[in-house]
Amino acid sequence: MPRPIHAVIHQPALANNLDVIRARAPDSRVWAVVKANAYGHGIRRAFAGLRATDGFGLLDLNEAVLLRELGWQGPILLLEGFFQPQDVALLEEYRLTAAIHGEEQLRMLELARPKGPLAIQLKMNTGMNRLGFRPDQYRAAWERARALPCVGSIVHMTHFSDADGERGIAHQLEVFDAATVNLPGEASLSNSAATLWHPAAHRAWVRPGIALYGASPSGRHADIADLGLMPAMSLHSELIAVQELKAGDTVGYGSLFTATEPMRIGIVACGYADGYPRHARGWGDDAAPVVVDGVRTRLVGRVSMDMLCVDLTPCPKARVGSPVTLWGHELPIDEVAAASDTVGYELMCALAPRVPVSVATLTTADAPAH
Repeated sequence: MPRPIHAVIHQPALANNLDVIRARAPDSRVWAVVKANAYGHGIRRAFAGLRATDGFGLLDLNEAVLLRELGWQGPILLLEGFFQPQDVALLEEYRLTAAIHGEEQLRMLELARPKGPLAIQLKMNTGMNRLGFRPDQYRAAWERARALPCVGSIVHMTHFSDADGERGIAHQLEVFDAATVNLPGEASLSNSAATLWHPAAHRAWVRPGIALYGASPSGRHADIADLGLMPAMSLHSELIAVQELKAGDTVGYGSLFTATEPMRIGIVACGYADGYPRHARGWGDDAAPVVVDGVRTRLVGRVSMDMLCVDLTPCPKARVGSPVTLWGHELPIDEVAAASDTVGYELMCALAPRVPVSVATLTTADAPAH
């Protein structure tokens, strides 16, 4: 009999979140970002929920091919572009749009001499300092790309470092606008945070990622609590044992939690080998939240490879077999991540292959119009 742990991918939540994005940026087209296997949700599982998008953005060529095999005929954007000269032929074969962020990629296009026309997005480094041409280099790079016979459309692109924080985007937006003044072409600037909170950056395209999956770009659930986003992944298990503790008893490796009075704890079939973070706090007032039998409680002790322990004081009726939600509709993933000193992105992407996954599918009423 299999362990009781399982995850659910909610296609209706994905479709809902795409609608929320469209409402926030009504005059923009949407690149639905499905990199990292759709943020751990699985491209095959997420596709139906997101197919009403205008385009998909990802990194991996194999994932781009998978989207074509699933029947997607619209635009696909390679967010890091290509890496080898032989990749250029695949851009033509699968009709892919490539981000161009450096001299090496321009040179590969020149040497490969594809028939084209290829759609590209020319990336400017406006302060993130990862990828892109510096502002004083950008116009020359654009002229060079425009001169290539194989290049068709060129979209201007950048990425914001602080759209989810106090610094905001004004400093980068000013640099971008100054460097692209009088250059023809559309622009694609906004990640999830800019899409949700900075309408000045919406432009022709927005590129939401984490918001499509129902988590907060800032890592703070309160920042998205009123936006109508829904969690697209939930993780569930059950209690597989119950222990009665005396005052002074400790729990788990390292004895990080000590009972101050008699209490019951439940043992849950979930551990760091399933993708639950080992560094989640299991002590103190900011211990990681867990839902048992529909009641919110807390983690106690250190997370083990295959198990974790929870305080059953708030749920005295809980017993072996009682349902447990690790994150999902009853418990925002951002709250679990915050108690683990990380962000919801990491928890989604860390879901282990050994965890069985089912899909809550779209109904006729949920299904996208196109």
